[in-house]
Amino acid sequence: MAALADDIAYNNHDVDDGLQAELFGLDDLLPVPLIGPCIASVRRDHPRLDERLQRLEAVRRMIGVMVDDVMTETRRRASEAGVKSSDEVRAMDRALVAFSETLADDLAKLRAFLHARMYRHYRMNRTRSAARRILREMFELFMAEPDVLPEQWRARTENRDSSGRARVVCDYIAGMTDRYAIEEHRKLFQLDVWS
Repeated sequence: MAALADDIAYNNHDVDDGLQAELFGLDDLLPVPLIGPCIASVRRDHPRLDERLQRLEAVRRMIGVMVDDVMTETRRRASEAGVKSSDEVRAMDRALVAFSETLADDLAKLRAFLHARMYRHYRMNRTRSAARRILREMFELFMAEPDVLPEQWRARTENRDSSGRARVVCDYIAGMTDRYAIEEHRKLFQLDVWS
């Protein structure tokens, strides 16, 4: 069930992010299953709505379509299997909670669009490349000079072998937001911060 919630959240978020980053526009999404019909219905229902509000409403509607599909498919599967207890659910030969076949196919087409137009876009590749460099450089610095870690993290590296120190450094970095990691990297590696 958590995987389905992730699918709903991530795909809607990625559509919204791609639109905001202008990697594609609302018109580009019209032929794409799931989001295209939502955009068309927003435009039909609210012909004078500006693009930002069209985007927000279309994404909201796509979330609704996906949630409704999971609920309908889950009810259908429960009825078909005649389950009456959690033990019967666990004994099922397939997942009880799932997208319908139609929505799963549409979702695959949406993902293909996002891969082609967003995930493989040169701007995204540059961002991923920069993120890898930032993480690698911070990891290498914290491993070589654990004394630059915040006190609570530095204390956790003491009396550890290289593997144990690497685990602490990884945990510290993994807890960073994107924005915090970028700012920490800037503070650690850019001399203009000190002037």
